[in-house]
Parts: sequence; structure tokens; C-alpha cells
Amino acid sequence: MKIFLLTFLLLFTAINPLFAQRDTEHWFAPMAARSTNVSTPQQALYFSTDSTTPFPIEIYSNNTLLGTVTVAKGAPQTFQIPLGSIITSNTSELFVPVNKGLYTKGTKPYFATFRFSVTSHGEILTSKGKAGIGKKFYAVVSPIENPVTALNFTAGIMATEDNTVVTVSDYSDNVVFTNGWTGVTNPTLTFTLNKGQSYIIEGTGDNAGNKEGFIGAKIEADKPISVTNGNFNGQFAIIPPGSIFDGSDIVMDQSVPVDRLGNEFVLVKGNGDIAERMEDALIVATESGTQVFINNGATPAITLGEGESYRVNKLLNTNYINQGNNHYNMYIKTTKNVYVYQLLAGVATSNATIGFNYIPPLNCYLPRKIDEIGNINILPPTINNVKLNILTETGAAVTVNGVPPPAAQGPYQVLGTSSWVSYSVPNVTGNMTITSSKAVTAGISGGSGVVGYGGYFAGFSSIPVIAKQTGDCIPGIVLELDDSFDSYQWYKDNTAIPGAISNSYTPTQSGEYTVKITVGSCPPIITPVYKVFTCLTETTLNQTVCDGVKFIIPTFTNSTQAVVPGTVTIITPPVNGTAVIDPTTGVISYAPVFNYVGPDSFVYKFCGNNPNFTDCEQVTLNLTVSESPVVNNASLRTCFLEANHATGLFNLTNASVTIQPGVTKKYYPSPTDAENSTNEILNPTNYIAPTGVAYVKVINANGCYRIAEVTLTVLPPVTSAVLVDKIICVEDKTTLDAGPGFNGYEWSTGAVTQSIQNVGVGTYWVKLKTGDCITLQTVKVYASEQPVVSNIDISNTTVTVYAIGGNPPYQYSMDNIQWQDSNIFTDVARGTPAVYVKDSYNCEPLKVEITIPNLINAITPNDDGVNDVLDYSLLSGKKNLEFTIFDRYGSKIFQGDKTNGYKWNGTLGGSKRVSTGNYWFEIRWNEPSGKQTAVKYTGWILVKGRE
Repeated sequence: MKIFLLTFLLLFTAINPLFAQRDTEHWFAPMAARSTNVSTPQQALYFSTDSTTPFPIEIYSNNTLLGTVTVAKGAPQTFQIPLGSIITSNTSELFVPVNKGLYTKGTKPYFATFRFSVTSHGEILTSKGKAGIGKKFYAVVSPIENPVTALNFTAGIMATEDNTVVTVSDYSDNVVFTNGWTGVTNPTLTFTLNKGQSYIIEGTGDNAGNKEGFIGAKIEADKPISVTNGNFNGQFAIIPPGSIFDGSDIVMDQSVPVDRLGNEFVLVKGNGDIAERMEDALIVATESGTQVFINNGATPAITLGEGESYRVNKLLNTNYINQGNNHYNMYIKTTKNVYVYQLLAGVATSNATIGFNYIPPLNCYLPRKIDEIGNINILPPTINNVKLNILTETGAAVTVNGVPPPAAQGPYQVLGTSSWVSYSVPNVTGNMTITSSKAVTAGISGGSGVVGYGGYFAGFSSIPVIAKQTGDCIPGIVLELDDSFDSYQWYKDNTAIPGAISNSYTPTQSGEYTVKITVGSCPPIITPVYKVFTCLTETTLNQTVCDGVKFIIPTFTNSTQAVVPGTVTIITPPVNGTAVIDPTTGVISYAPVFNYVGPDSFVYKFCGNNPNFTDCEQVTLNLTVSESPVVNNASLRTCFLEANHATGLFNLTNASVTIQPGVTKKYYPSPTDAENSTNEILNPTNYIAPTGVAYVKVINANGCYRIAEVTLTVLPPVTSAVLVDKIICVEDKTTLDAGPGFNGYEWSTGAVTQSIQNVGVGTYWVKLKTGDCITLQTVKVYASEQPVVSNIDISNTTVTVYAIGGNPPYQYSMDNIQWQDSNIFTDVARGTPAVYVKDSYNCEPLKVEITIPNLINAITPNDDGVNDVLDYSLLSGKKNLEFTIFDRYGSKIFQGDKTNGYKWNGTLGGSKRVSTGNYWFEIRWNEPSGKQTAVKYTGWILVKGRE
């Protein structure tokens, strides 16, 4: 290798084209170098971004923070990296998990490249961001055309999550690894890595089986990994017989997983001459039956099986087409997705300036802007001449740093497709921004002396695939797609998520997530499924064990899944007790050691019943083993309430249920309420209740409790049995006596004696004291109800008195002096005597005045003026007077009233005289006494005619 620059200058004969993807995190897997090739090393990370707002980027190795830089648009940054963090020449660090590799993360998207060098060799390893993270890869290294020990192939595999299982297989049986393993002795390599750990594979160039034997090796992992592959010194130039190799160089690139691949590619030639046989393309198939078409070929150049490779210009070095002005491009189309790596040169005159470049596939979903590529012409410590190559859709408007390229720089047609064109812009420097009105990707080819490098920017998420922005599971995982698309719609389990229309989404539920995206006139597409799982939820619970065994029912904190009993396990058993799982129910029973009081803990784990997205939770249960309070039952007695004699007012706090200090008491109406802490009696000092039981929950400082019963007794009212209502004559007085046996008396009259005298009609009360209770007893003195004369019948001189009411038996009198038990008086003289009635109370008698009319026993209605009429007009002043004549058959023949003056002349209807004979009459009226006593006077009369 020739050295043209300053004596300390490192000459870089590699031109690994710069594939960079703007993203929020970047992973760099390590690589193996021959010890003879590691001298005067220099290595640094280069960062650039389109964000005008500065933001920090953290740099990690072995999960340890190495440092932080702050970047912004126009202010790219560099961070020096220790050699041992990513490159090793120590064979003991091969084929074993090692703590090597780099990981960077920022709060906004950015480009990241790892630029490194040793004496006479250099390389740029560019990150594809999360587009470079996946679970399945096929290794691609350059063919080793110069079989010497100083050359090698290498692949570094780095885990992004803990407990990642990786298997490497399908390499040639003829491969010989650095540690002596072969494809026969070890047809597969399987290993487990934690996050940040790596596994480095190497084989030296002096073994014939290593020339192409590792190309197409399958790398599979159960969790996302990053892969770096290539040669830490390689030589793939095909020289004519008799010629020599000018040297070798580092040939390295970061791979992408198979779900980022495509089947349409355009390559723009690097800086080498076509005749030097370095400008080429290496294709690796991922599926059997893959047909390869070059430029406008109508028939496939070759059909490849899975893992097989094809070097396009190996046999026919005419596949790069000069489109004018020495602008060469090549079109590759395959029937299935493949890896395409460009083999190229940094300068035209040396076959040592070789490069190795993964080419992103073309599709409608490439970005429209690449902003910004930082320090594009710097490969420390040199400044180089750089040519910018641009691929975009036909008809697109393109600018470079805001200026459209001149016609001499493009666009140039591509043989085989009319959809894409290419540009070449020479001598670019500093920071670059490329824009297009359609899909675009850009690469560079640079060199100075024997130094050459290049790379592609963007395009690695052009086959849209969901990636993690951060986190591994719920909670904490954030999913994202590239932010260059026009629209987004996220789906969970094929159902659109309302409002999830940005390029990132934070899942809250496990499931299968996809995104429908659009850009420009491209048809909408839906990404492959990304399965999201919930994290192992780790929780801590604090509980108290009271009175021996405690039962713990495993329950999810957030998940809606049902706990599967068989998944309950004890991770860490308790120290001061035992924890036993019921295999049927999953319930854990904990029992402390006998008489133990104090702290204890154990850890248990359980999982849910969703077979595809199983939620699990691990609980650290901190226990306080405590004694329960000592309680005793109590009783309370209280007087009845006047409003409701069945109830009383209790102060429950007066119930002495414990003598232990530092306890809390809560009061409840039932044992169930006390156990469940429901329906608490909130005002226990004023608790109204009937005779029964209340319950006191006595709780100590550890939360242990016992329940005491408080018997409640309502003392009923005690009344006087001898104090009863009395009936007296209204004009009389009496004595009220409450009887003996009470502790005190208080009458409504103000008296405080057992009895009160000279009491008239009225209502009285007395407060009778029994112990501390006072019963209010009411007593009434009624006036006796006087009898009432309901009616009086008078028949000739006989008077019959009928009485009601009062208190029989009655006594009757006509003079208020002589009294008789009979209600019949005979031989009563005509006139207006009085009738007296009194009942058994012997109160002032009732007096009713009556009228005994003159008795007329015969009339002779012959108009002689003597006894012609029956005349009772003298009674007309009586109230409700009625005068009725009946014949001997009881038929009414005459009704006396005001119209006929209560007179009857012995006729029917006033004209026809009745026959001679006896007729009955009946006279009714009401005496004008207070009760309007009804009087009936009856008799008979002889009507004698003229015969």
C-alpha cells in the first residue's frame, strides 16, 4: 500500500459506501481484525441531523455510558471511541459472548457513522438505524481473491435485548474458522447474548474454503440483533494473469434484515476504471428460485437458490452502461428479494482501493429529502474529493443544498427501467442536503491518493417495517416507522386505532400491530405485523399477617387476563414462615413460624391465560407478622327515647372492649359490616338503636384487628299501674294517685307528691323516675257522659221515656224528687210536665219538658157545631209536628199539616165522610229541649155519623 499524505496520515484504501439512515437510535456490532493489521488505530463516531433544535445523543458500550454530544443542523459532532469497544484482534474474544459494540440514542432522528482506520487502511461503517435491526439476516462478505493470512472475513452480531438466542448456519462445509472449527465439525453456531453483548466470527484468507464459503450464511435470532459483516482487510479485484495485487483494504458494512430487502436496484459506478475489474455487484438470494435480470436483459442472467451468490461482472465485465460523460450505471431486477452489495474502487489507478457497499432497494416509498449528511468529505485525518450520486424517480425536481444540479450532472437514464434516473455531482464538501419531489436516495464516492470511501443515505426503511423507538415491551415500548411518509394509520389486531395517525405509537395493550401508510401517488401498503408483548410486571405489595395463616390470591395489577393457577410459582420463599400454593386454585397460603412476630417477605410469579400474548407479573410481598388486639365483649344500657320507646341513645365509645393502647376503634351495626368495613357508624357517641348488639372493630398499628360485641339494652318505660283515667261528673273533683315504688314524681300541676287531690275534669301528666330513667305518663279525668232521652211515647195518660248514652242503669223521675227504675209513668195529668233522667254516675239529671194534650175520644161530624172536628191546632207550635189518622186496617186516611190547621172533620179528602167506627191517630213532634227529644202521642177516636 502506498502512503502519499503526511507522514502520520493514514491512507484509506477502502471505499465502503456510506449507508446511513436518519433515526433515533443506532447499533454498531463489532468486528475482528488480524493482529498484524491493527497499528496506529483511530476511530470516532460522526453525528449529523436535520433538527434545528439542538438535542443530546448518548453513546453506550457494554450498556455503559461513554459520553454525550449535542447536535443540530449545521453543527455535526464527533465522538472518539476506544479501539477495544468495537474492534478486536484477540482470538480469545472470538466465538464467545463479549462486551463489545456501540449503541447510541437521541431524542430526535440523526445520522450516525463509525469512521475508523489503522495504518494504510480505513473504513466508514454507517448505521441504518433501527432499519438495521432484525431477526433474520444473510451474511455477505467480499470474495477473497488473494488467499493470504493477512486477509479475513468477519461477522459481528450484537444483541439489542437480554436473553437473545442466535443461530448461524448454512455456510459451506469448507469454511475454516479462526478457532479451528469447520463447516463439518460445527455446521451451526448457537449462542445466547444479553443486551449490548456481541459474538464475533472470523476466518482467515489463506484457506481456500473461506474465499466465498461464508457468503450467504444464515443468521437468525429470536430477538432483534445488529449485524456487521465484511473483511477487515479484503481483496476482491480480478486481475489479469501475470498481474499483481496492489494491496488490500478494510471492506466492511452494516447489514439489514431480510424484511428490509427489495428486488429492484440501480448502481452508479464508483471511481475505479471498468478495466480494473473492481467495479461490480454481488447478489445474495434469500429464497430459492430467484431469477436475476441485468439492465434490459429479457432472460435471467442466473437463477439462484437460498443463500447462493452471484457476481455480476465476474464473467462479463460489460454490465455498467455509460450513459454519457463517463456516467456509468447498472440496473438489477430480481424476482424475489435479495441482498445487493456494490464492489467498487475509490481511485481509478489502484486495485487496492476497494469498497463494499450494501445497495438499498428502489421503491415508491423512499424518502423525499436527505437532510443532512455531515462532514461529507472528511475521513479523519484526511479531506477527500467526493462525488455525490443521486437516484430518484423520473421527472422529479432535484436540488443539492437548495440548488438544482446542472444538466451535465444529470438526470441520466437507466437501461432497463424508465422509472428511475441517476445524477452525479462532483467535488461536494461539508454538510449536504438533497431534496426531490419524488422518491430519492443518495450515495457518495470519495477518495484522495489511495484513499477512497462512499456510502448511501436513507432508503433502508423504504420497505416499511415497524421498529422499536424505545423500550422492549408494555409499558415503555414505543413503535415507529420512518417519518418520510404522507399518512399513517395504526392497527391493532386488524382494527384501526382511533387517532393513531403519526409515524410513532405507544401501545398500551399487547397484540399484533400494523400500519397502513401512503406517500405521493404510491398505492397504500400495510406493514408486516409487529407483535407487542407486555413486560413482566414487577410489583411490591405490603401486607400484614394476623392470627396465623394468610391467604394470598394472585391478581394482576393491570392486565385483564385471568390468572392460570398452574403458573403460580414461588420465586423466593419466605425466611420466617412457609408459603404453599394450592395447585387447583393458585391461592398461596402463608403461615409464619410459631410465635414469630416481625417482618417477612417472599416473591411469587404468575401468568395469564392468553396463549399468544401471555401477561406475567412478579410480586414481592413484604409481610408484617403481627399479633391481633386483645378484646372483650361489653354491654351498654340506656333509657328509652320518648319519640320511640323501642330505641335508645347510646354512646358506643363508652363500651370498654379493650385496655390496649395505640389501637383504633371503628363501630358497625353488624358482624359482616365490621368484617368488610362497610356501613360504618360515623357518629358512635350518638347512636340510636333498639335493644340488640353493636360491633367494635379494634385495629392495632399493623392493621390487625378483632371484633368485639357490645350488647345494647334499651330500658323500657316504667308506668304506674294504678294511675288510670277517671270519669267524674263535670261538677265534681277527684284524686289522682301514681302509686308507690318510684324514685320521684313530678306532676303537670307542679306537685312532686305521689298523688294530687281536688282534680277536676282535664288531662294531666306525671314524670315517674325509675333509676336514671323518667317515664312520662299521661292521665285523663273525663266528665261523665250524660244520658240522652231519645224519644217519649205518650198514650192517653201513659208516658214512656226512652234514654240512651251515659252509663246505665238509668233512673227516671217526673218531679226530680221521687225516682224510679221504670221508664213508664201512668196517669200523667194533662198539661206540660217534665221528665227527669240520670245514669249510674248520679250526676245532675237530664230534664225534658213534655206536653200531654187533651184527649178527644169522639167526634160527630154533623155540622151542628158541637164535636164536629178533631182539633190539635194547639200543638202547631211544636217542631216537626205530624198528625196522622189511620183506619182499622192501618191505612192512612188523613194527614194533618199547616194547610188544614191540624184539624180533621171525619172525611176522606175533605168531602166524603168516613163510616162510623173507631179510628187511630198518631201525633209526632220534637220537644224544644237541647236534644230535640222525639215525642209520639197516640190514641183512638170514635167517629159517629148521622145514622
